[in-house]
Amino acid sequence: MNIFAQFEARVREGLDALTRKGSLPGGLDFGRVVVEPPRDPSHGDLATNAALVLAKDAKTNPRALGEALADELRADPRVAEVSLAGPGFINMRLKPGVFHDVVRAVLADPAGFGRARLPGGPVNVEYVSANPTGPMHVGHGRGAVFGDALASLLVAAGRQVTREYYINDAGAQVDVLARSAYQRYREALGEPFAIGEGLYPGDYLKPVGEALAREHGRALLDMAEAEWLPAIRDISVAMMMDMIRQDLAAIGIRHDVFFSERKLHDSGAVGALLEDLRKRGLVYEGRLPPPKGQLPEDWEDREQTLFRTKDFGDDTDRPLLKSDGSFTYFAADIAYHREKVLRGAEEIIDVLGADHGGYVKRMQAAVKAVSDGKAVLEVKLCQLVRLLRAGEPVKMSKRAGEFVTLRDVIDEVGRDAIRFMMLFRKNDATLDFDLAKVVEQSKDNPVFYVQYAHARVRSVQRQAREAFPDADMSPQALLAEADLALLADSGEAEMMRLVAQYPRVIESAALAHEPHRIAFHLYEIAASLHGFWNKGKDLPQLRFVNATDRKSTWARLALVEAVRSVLADGLSLLGVSAPDEMR
Repeated sequence: MNIFAQFEARVREGLDALTRKGSLPGGLDFGRVVVEPPRDPSHGDLATNAALVLAKDAKTNPRALGEALADELRADPRVAEVSLAGPGFINMRLKPGVFHDVVRAVLADPAGFGRARLPGGPVNVEYVSANPTGPMHVGHGRGAVFGDALASLLVAAGRQVTREYYINDAGAQVDVLARSAYQRYREALGEPFAIGEGLYPGDYLKPVGEALAREHGRALLDMAEAEWLPAIRDISVAMMMDMIRQDLAAIGIRHDVFFSERKLHDSGAVGALLEDLRKRGLVYEGRLPPPKGQLPEDWEDREQTLFRTKDFGDDTDRPLLKSDGSFTYFAADIAYHREKVLRGAEEIIDVLGADHGGYVKRMQAAVKAVSDGKAVLEVKLCQLVRLLRAGEPVKMSKRAGEFVTLRDVIDEVGRDAIRFMMLFRKNDATLDFDLAKVVEQSKDNPVFYVQYAHARVRSVQRQAREAFPDADMSPQALLAEADLALLADSGEAEMMRLVAQYPRVIESAALAHEPHRIAFHLYEIAASLHGFWNKGKDLPQLRFVNATDRKSTWARLALVEAVRSVLADGLSLLGVSAPDEMR
């Protein structure tokens, strides 16, 4: 039950009525008309911008149009009051029965409440895609949590989603990994070894060296690098991916597809892409002007094989072949995204680190080109994570050698704290993650505050069972017996209003690809519940459980069960647990 969608339809009915009466010209585009919560809750329950966005095209004054539309809305039996604000905003206050119906809708179908059916075809969300050269760091964790929550949010909004990880197992970095593992192999055999400049120094490669020693004995020592490198590369990548999968599982991240870059090259997909682009006249031989500013060291003024990305919105055309005839990274990336399109993706979302900003335009142009405009690409950039402890920067991990591993943080503060706090800030804003603060049991720790609200409802329900030991307090029984008209306090009205907003929050968050909106809304609901609890300390008649007043108790039990259900559902979308007790 989405009252915002219902009243948006009602506003459009009112506009249609005004059109039939001749008060509005026909053919107006209602696409910009929205119904949303007013910024100031004291102004009402719903607000619409209809008069503001339509007045210019209708060649009328927005307040005059607002008054006419307000008259149409006043006729709705669910509306208690309609008023105009500012240049033409229309505010509506609803009758309490509307919110009672919302509570009943949650109790009747908790799993379905808040679910939407947004239009659109299959979506591919690619996230994490960390190089398989070592353990994941905290920055990888932010992209992982964001991508996973976004995928869950899109599923809740009715979209068909594939969760994907791109394994960067081709290129120079995996050869460096193999050489680093070879030194650990020598170490495992008791041979002299050296972690030279440019190699990976972390202790995480010791198990790889030990595995190589068990499998090959001393045989690799007598081989030239060209002989041992492929075998060591394969086992090193496999063991690194096992470690990454374990870290992902520890934080509750899952993928449907792990796609190998090496297999992409081996399959001939990159060559097939180039051939396809040639046939379509999207490739030519030419020279690029030098980039603005300081020239990069590898820039060459030479004739190159160029892709006409500029025709599809990029700033310049892009090379597909290096001077040695091998494919550029860009060519492989295009081939990979073409594979996603061939698998049916109509919307592609790449979750990447903030350092990939220059990648966005060229890949959006490439996806537009290879899909004939049938698929779109959105790149969500995740900003840096500053890891602190009591305000001080955290030192590097001994195991990784260069950074703090994600697994170190999981082991210290737990999955829930990481996931919620990674999502309690918009993805494109830098995040300060304080290991000391995220385990505090206080209002200043958002994950504790929201989880405590869920546990507090469970505590209320346990108290009610003690006060009324023989009563049926299932959602179905509450639905049948609770007199919700008894919920007359402003604090109760606020909780119902926030529960009613939940379906709209899911829909708007899914459309904007912003899962942090869910976290923010859950915090608001938690604050409302805690506020009403505190009110009951001073006013016994407002306590959730009153052993001498079964009717008010049942009404509040129905309300808090609706609140609990929304909290549990929202936390589930974020991949965070909803505990029954806080320890």
